[in-house]
Amino acid sequence: MNPFRFVADVSHLVSIFLLIHQMRISRSCAGISFKSQALYMLVYVSRYIDLLWEFVSVYNSLMKVFFIAAQGYILFLMRVKFRPTNDMKIDTFRVRYILAGAGVASLIFTYRYTPAEVVWSFSIWLESVAILPQLLLVQRTGEAENVTTHYLFALGIYRGLYVPNWIWRYVSENHLDPIAIFAGLIQTALYADFFYIYATKVLRGQKFELP
Repeated sequence: MNPFRFVADVSHLVSIFLLIHQMRISRSCAGISFKSQALYMLVYVSRYIDLLWEFVSVYNSLMKVFFIAAQGYILFLMRVKFRPTNDMKIDTFRVRYILAGAGVASLIFTYRYTPAEVVWSFSIWLESVAILPQLLLVQRTGEAENVTTHYLFALGIYRGLYVPNWIWRYVSENHLDPIAIFAGLIQTALYADFFYIYATKVLRGQKFELP
């Protein structure tokens, strides 16, 4: 197995476990953007819909099922169990623009004009910007709990590791995926400021605060 993809998957799992652990321990979802989490759910469902007709491996199928189930559980915690702590007044990003942009991009930048391929392309473009509502929420509050920043860091590392993953696949398999690469670079770039503040403050024991 590609080692970079495996480590990226582990980092993705860690980010999800951190988020669920934070909400269950604090009994609150304050500081977490429901809109970002809902967008990620749409990403997983649209990307992994191929579970209905395609089998790659046990590992692949289990990871897909886990991501969908775990994301569903996160949404349940935010909208049902800890709903009173979910402040929608500061989670105000207009996701319709994200959805429209990803929809248009998936129609322009796709490898084949089949329903499955367009939906896959949509999930790639949507994931590249799904973190925006969360980043805006952090910007509005000006700070974030350490566990929240650890979650964002692990999620950012998951995407960042896909850069060496693409290089590995190109060298070892002669495989190149321009759509995934470009969308991934967009997502990685969105984390640039966050990574800088995380490295200069959180890793030094300070609270995450925007300058």
